[in-house]
This record gives sequence, structure tokens and C-alpha cells, in this order.
Amino acid sequence: MRTLYVRAPPHPASHEAPPWRRPPGGPGRRHTRPAPGSPRGEPPAAADGAPPEVDERSVVDATVYRDGRRVGTPGSLAATYRRLRAETGAMAWIGLYRPSEAELLSLAEEFDLHKLAIEDAMEAHQRPKLERYGETLFVVLRAARYLDAPEEVDFGELHVFVGPDFVITVRHGAAPDLSAVRARMESTPELLALGPEAVLYAILDAAVDGYAPVVAGVQNDIDEIETEVFRGDPEVSRRIYELSREMVEFQRATRPLVGMLHGLMAGFDKYGTDEELQRYLRDVADHVTHTSERVDGFRSALTDILAVNATLVTQQQNAEMRALAEAGFEQNEEVKKISAWAAILFAPTLVGTIYGMNFTHMPELHWVLGYPFAILLMAVVCVSLYLIFKRRGWL
Repeated sequence: MRTLYVRAPPHPASHEAPPWRRPPGGPGRRHTRPAPGSPRGEPPAAADGAPPEVDERSVVDATVYRDGRRVGTPGSLAATYRRLRAETGAMAWIGLYRPSEAELLSLAEEFDLHKLAIEDAMEAHQRPKLERYGETLFVVLRAARYLDAPEEVDFGELHVFVGPDFVITVRHGAAPDLSAVRARMESTPELLALGPEAVLYAILDAAVDGYAPVVAGVQNDIDEIETEVFRGDPEVSRRIYELSREMVEFQRATRPLVGMLHGLMAGFDKYGTDEELQRYLRDVADHVTHTSERVDGFRSALTDILAVNATLVTQQQNAEMRALAEAGFEQNEEVKKISAWAAILFAPTLVGTIYGMNFTHMPELHWVLGYPFAILLMAVVCVSLYLIFKRRGWL
């Protein structure tokens, strides 16, 4: 499997801590933040020189942390920028839901985000991946949740920017619930104090944990489908097809994540990742590997079920064709019997019709034995026809 982890070029000072562990303003920083109130922290200007309007209704939460504890919840992106500059050793965690282009451009200007990553965050519909742009990690995740009522899987997309002193999450779906992730991290300040890398771990863990209910729901659907297949439900083929499509999407969400986590683990030594975080990330990698294997098993099971269903449908069609053939054979037998008896009864009718014509000059009309002869003739013809039809199996 190709690893999606993109290594950064070796830093000339290899003894330095990883980007997210360096104090603000220390060595290796992208740029020095301007003083509060300077134009650097404002949204980028439009082509005509006027600053664009930034509709910040998509900002779910923008919080500044220091030493693992919340020190401020500014009301806007610009205020968040100023508060982050004012706090030494602080970290900003900004959560967005389907942001506008102006908001993303404002974040790109403030945190020096790569334009390719911004384009991906704008367009969405990206495959899961992990890329490094200088000191910033860009992670794309496909979260999933199981909807009980329609019995289907709903997929969401999450983009995460992780830098030296910031974490930006851009959601394009209902999953995952990042408010629960934030509450969990705030309840364990010692973990949150490890910096943006710890937040990335928590987000990965939440996305992977969200796969568990989906796996359970899909397993239940497959059990129901197996029952419907052997019960002969005519709608089961459509259900198998729809669930197979969902498993393809689920596989696309989980399989790349295995390579991404292994890529992160490969950089533990290079970037001096905290040992506790290393253990957490290994645990997440184990869970996602298990989930990926289960999804692969689901696809194989659905393929087998579809083959069994096709076989059962073919057998049912063959049985119906056999029943129709037997019914046609029985009808033919009845037609032969009717035709045979009609032929037998036709002979006396013919003789009787001839003798009932009442002509004066008619052979054997005044013969004393004419009537017995006619009766005998009818009997001989009928018996002969009966024997012939009986020998041919018509009677």
C-alpha cells in the first residue's frame, strides 16, 4: 500500500523540536506575527483594494488555549488572531462548518496555509490523505455515521490544518462531532497541553471510533439480507446493491487512513513526538486496521450473498419454467383425449346423418337387416378408433 505521508525536507538544525512543539516566535517559525491591530491579521484585500466581507456564521468555535486550558473565546476570526498573538505559548483551535471562500482566504493569510490545501478545503470531495506543506500538516478524513431509520451510512468530510500553534478544522458533513472532541480534550488539560499534535490525535481517534457503530449497523444489515435471500424476498437484490455501494465508499474512507497513520508513526523519531501520543496513535492505527479488515470482509460477504441470491433466483425461475412445462404437457394430454373422443363420436354421427337423409332410392333402405347393419357399422368404427388411440397413448 502506498503511504500517503509526505515528509518535509530535512531541517538544517536537526536538534530542534518538531514544529508544533516550538514556542511561538522561536527558531523555525514561518513568520513573525505582526503586532495587534496591524493589517496582517485582517482579511485579505479584494482586487479593488477594499477588504472583502467575511461572513463568519460558519465559525462553530474559535478558542485560544495555553498550557492545556482555555484562555479566551474570541467572537471573530480577527479577534482570534489578535488574542493568539498576544498570548505567549498559546494555541488556537478554530472550528468551521462549510466555510466561505473569504473565511478560508483569511485563515490562509494569517497562518500561511498553502494555496493547494485551501483549494481542496473549498472544493471538498477529496480522498483521505495526509500532506505536509512546510510546517503545516493538511489532513483529509472521511467520517461516517449509521442512520438507523433509513438503514444507511452517511459520510462526512473533515479537513484539518495542523501548524506550530494552531489547529483548523473544516467540516463538510454532520460527522464527526467535534464538540465532543473539544470537550474531551478540555477535560484532560495535560493531554491538550501537548499542543496541536494532541488535537490531531483526538480528531483521528473520534473519526475512527465513529466507524464502530457503522460496522455494527452494517453487520446487522448483512444478517437481515441473508435471511431475506433464503426467504425469497424480491427486493433483496436492490438492498444488496445499495449496501455494496456504501461499502465501496466505506472502504475508500478507511483504507487510506491505515497508510496515513503508519506515515505519522514513521515520523515519531524525526519530529520528537511525545511518547504518550505515540501510544495513542498506535492504538488508533490498530482500530482503523481492524475496521478496514472488517469492511473488506463485508464486501466479500456481499459479493458471496449476491452470487447465492442469483443462484436461488435462477433455481426459482427454472422451477417456474418446469411447472409451466408440466402444465402444458397436462393440457396436451387433455387435448388429445378430447380429440380422440371427438373422432370416435364422429363416426356414428356420420353414419346416422347419412341414414337420416330420408331419400326414397337409397341403398339398403328397404333391407330388413339395414338398421342392425348400421348399428354394427357404428360400433365397429368406434371400437377400431378407440383401439388405435389407446395404442398411441391418447386415451
